[in-house]
Amino acid sequence: MLAVELDERLIPFLRQRFASQPHVFIIQGDILKLDPGRLTDGGSYKVVANLPYYITGSVLRHFLEAKPPPQLMVLTVQKEVAERMVARPPDMSLLAVSVQYYASVAVVAEIPANAFYPVPKVDSAVVRIELRAEPEARGPVRDEGVFFRIVKAGFCQPRKQLRNSLATGLGVPPAQATTWLMAAGIDPHRRAETLELSEWGAVARVASA
Repeated sequence: MLAVELDERLIPFLRQRFASQPHVFIIQGDILKLDPGRLTDGGSYKVVANLPYYITGSVLRHFLEAKPPPQLMVLTVQKEVAERMVARPPDMSLLAVSVQYYASVAVVAEIPANAFYPVPKVDSAVVRIELRAEPEARGPVRDEGVFFRIVKAGFCQPRKQLRNSLATGLGVPPAQATTWLMAAGIDPHRRAETLELSEWGAVARVASA
């Protein structure tokens, strides 16, 4: 088991604490600068972590896009973030699409703030993220880069109609965005938070055709 800790002041304590458990290896470093594939020699692995709010999104991207990705992640995150990760239409978000594209995700426990010391200002939750063998989008996504550019553009102005947010985010005329949406079978007047992953996949395929 590998444990990564950023604060070098804690390393001596952690190594002493786990000295009787030779299967535990303590590594001092920034997880965002470490290659998971190298840490695990390219083998299968799982991730268990308590993530600070300010790096949650970065850590998720780091592992979801890793080669190879983990089989499973069990993470403690801010409750609000957990709720956004498991959201369904009509309450989708860029975070929800980004995580659910790669994995099935579920909240498995809620942790009140007073369970921690010092007591934080927010409650937390434990999420289980199980990586998929294939991305969750109807049919093959020809270009994953296009898929995420489309999604990010759609959520750049989430309260606007999708044709307008796509036009603004991608720098194309609204008429072009409308054509893509119609070809994908999606009403251009809908908003980004109402779309299923499969619908984002359809738009991406049309746009990259």
